[in-house]
Amino acid sequence: MTNCTVGDYLVLRLKQIGVKEVFGVAGDYNMEFLDFIVNQDGIELITTCNELNAAYAADGYGRINGIAALVTTFGVGELSAINGIAGAYAEKVPVVAITGSPATKMQSSGALVHHTLGTGDFSLFAQMYEKVTVAQAYLTPENATAEIDRVLRECLLRKLPVYISIPMDVAKHEVTAPSNLLIPPVWQSEPATLAEVVDACVAMLEKAQKPVILADFAVDRYRLQQELRQLLAVTGYPYATMNMGKGLLEETHPQFIGIYNGAASKEYVQKRIEEADCVLSIGTLMTDFNTGKFSAKLDPSRTIEVNGQSVKVKRALYNNVAMRDVLSALSQKLQHRDTKTLDFQHSIETLDAGFTEPFQPNETPITQKRFWYRLAHFLKEDDIIVADTGTALFGATVVPLPKGANFVGQVLWGSIGYSVGALLGCAIAAPQRRSILLVGDGSFQIAAQELSTMLHYNLKPIIFLINNDGYTIERDIHGEKMPYNDIQRWNYHKLHEIFGSNSWGIKLSTESELESALQKVEQNQDQLAFIEVIMSKMDDPEVLSKMLQQ
Repeated sequence: MTNCTVGDYLVLRLKQIGVKEVFGVAGDYNMEFLDFIVNQDGIELITTCNELNAAYAADGYGRINGIAALVTTFGVGELSAINGIAGAYAEKVPVVAITGSPATKMQSSGALVHHTLGTGDFSLFAQMYEKVTVAQAYLTPENATAEIDRVLRECLLRKLPVYISIPMDVAKHEVTAPSNLLIPPVWQSEPATLAEVVDACVAMLEKAQKPVILADFAVDRYRLQQELRQLLAVTGYPYATMNMGKGLLEETHPQFIGIYNGAASKEYVQKRIEEADCVLSIGTLMTDFNTGKFSAKLDPSRTIEVNGQSVKVKRALYNNVAMRDVLSALSQKLQHRDTKTLDFQHSIETLDAGFTEPFQPNETPITQKRFWYRLAHFLKEDDIIVADTGTALFGATVVPLPKGANFVGQVLWGSIGYSVGALLGCAIAAPQRRSILLVGDGSFQIAAQELSTMLHYNLKPIIFLINNDGYTIERDIHGEKMPYNDIQRWNYHKLHEIFGSNSWGIKLSTESELESALQKVEQNQDQLAFIEVIMSKMDDPEVLSKMLQQ
């Protein structure tokens, strides 16, 4: 058997589970470990301007790649990142959060070293992470290899962040190199329970006259798009998704009827879901922004809820059954239905005409409605669209997505500024695809410096900054004219000149100017594009206005 260091062991395991880039910020407690990343082939260190943005980047990367990793230094670094890790926990994104910590002798002696609270207690920050990670490992020379494997398996299995504390001296300690691959674990259903729940689901669905599928974000997190696609093909059922699951499958899919968001939905979508005699709900999460401020009305007596490791049929709960197994079994047992019998309208039939008719620009100021109409025609297959919490997120949710497009947004956690770091992560995860950012001026100010990181790594995203002079969504909620919803006005479109080269920016306010800018994007695909779009302070997307009225 050959030996390697603990640091090399961890890096090797990260590569084996699919991590090709690691995000982070150097600090004196983690630099020994960072050396192991830099010195190994097949993995790259992506350094960001601060740890919070590194965590956001890891979240975005994890959504596209399926797994991500982040490295911070003890105390100041890991606490800067914890908001981003909490967001990943809330939205079920598997991120390996690694903290370089002081040497074991230093910790055991209670030394009053920097980046601590001066109490001699080195466990406090790790205790904080226990609340926002599913598993934790505190590495020692004796337990390092077993603990690394344990928490990485938990991360892959549960699709949630994990925490690893690696002291400086432990990172350099020699251990036996792994002789086998780290195989991702899968949930195992209890056979008898699975058979019982599938029979119950089939009986309820076959009896229904107007069944419908409502699929959401957890299908994506468990990477079960093909199982969902197979179920749709077998049954012929119409299906909708929710805001968190937007882009789960292509929105050109022949059975897609639209986005269900409670009373903020299109009228047909709301009625078709709420009046269905059986709703097969797969991986949904009934949060406020996912249900039109809790205006969704799903009758439990007509609902089957399929979750990661459980199923609820009406009011009967079945545990120890995996979503993958349930979907596969239903595909084998359900009968195909004729579309004509299912009260079916494709989403394209209920879209506003502006999304489907050719866009004719004029010289008038650009509005929210017209901007989203034009964006729909701009998007291409395989684009990655990242939208920040606020008018950008809600406006983008109604834009039809082309085949292969991914939609990234923090619908539950809703940390403003998240999208800027997430864009970085998405672009690193899939550099061959177009990455598009939709962000408000207020959100952008929180994480603006990562524009520098994008240029540093020669990334070429397309950034649309909606400048509506402050926090419009906050003005909608409370304090329309209060000073806390105002922000300093920046020359956003000129920031790229400060941060680096191979980029261009423009500020515009009319439809014709927007049209010219989009033409320039097509002509300059080898440069980062920054398009600042001026809009009215209180102009809201229609779906946001409907939701706020609930």
